[in-house]
Amino acid sequence: MQIKIKKLRDCAKIPVRGTQDSAGLDLCAALEEKLVLPPGKSALIPTGLAISLPSNDYVALVFPRSGLAVKHGVGLLNSVGVIDSDYRGELSVGLINQFDCPYTIEPGERIAQMLIVPIAIPELTVVPELDETDRGAGGFGSTGRK
Repeated sequence: MQIKIKKLRDCAKIPVRGTQDSAGLDLCAALEEKLVLPPGKSALIPTGLAISLPSNDYVALVFPRSGLAVKHGVGLLNSVGVIDSDYRGELSVGLINQFDCPYTIEPGERIAQMLIVPIAIPELTVVPELDETDRGAGGFGSTGRK
């Protein structure tokens, strides 16, 4: 599979996998200077990149970096970013500082990870009834187990 990438900013870094077996590609901050993210605040961080997925059978998903979240409380503002196959604009990452001390985002810092995932595009069929299961409609929000 080939993903086409266009650099929109000179400081942009092409995403790479951290190790040979990493699932995600690291996205980096395309910043000219440091950006301080105050406690409880958010910012939209540019990556300086645009991508072209091979078809609408794929989606790019943007996830937080575990180390950034656990060590510094910095996560994604929208939990998971969805990049549709027809989007050609700059990839940006909404970050939020969930800790009580400021965090400084450095130019070129790894801020998120992107996974390219195959998707199923279902045909939706409206029906009067659904098949029965042991669980049924019970336990919304949990399996009902204690």
